[in-house]
Amino acid sequence: MKIVNASTLNGIKSEFHVMFPFLKLEFYRQAHQSNEASLKTDQISGDGVLSEMAGHSLDIEINIRPEMTVAEFENEFSDKTGLSVQVFRNSNGVWLQTSATDTWTLEKQNGKGERSGMNYHIDPLDITDFDVE
Repeated sequence: MKIVNASTLNGIKSEFHVMFPFLKLEFYRQAHQSNEASLKTDQISGDGVLSEMAGHSLDIEINIRPEMTVAEFENEFSDKTGLSVQVFRNSNGVWLQTSATDTWTLEKQNGKGERSGMNYHIDPLDITDFDVE
């Protein structure tokens, strides 16, 4: 992911979501610890330009790999931009912060999100399915 001065928060969110369709990013004013959730009141609107939010010029590359853990990605993003980010996973249409599973890879989080939206249909057993003696 290439981030330059004109990169918007919404643009970064969108690019991340294309890579991982069952995950999303949210930006926060305050950093959070590993396995800690971010407060909704600290969330930053997606309308801003990242360099303005960070307060400095940006021309960086963040190499996002599926095998990175959520914690590794969030830390690298924060280290390079100065802004806190939180990964969310889709769970049956509800976006959950992945704070309890920061040690999972982005790939594993995305797969869990994909599977949570699947509708599994299991037919109930019928008594005629068994031989009764």
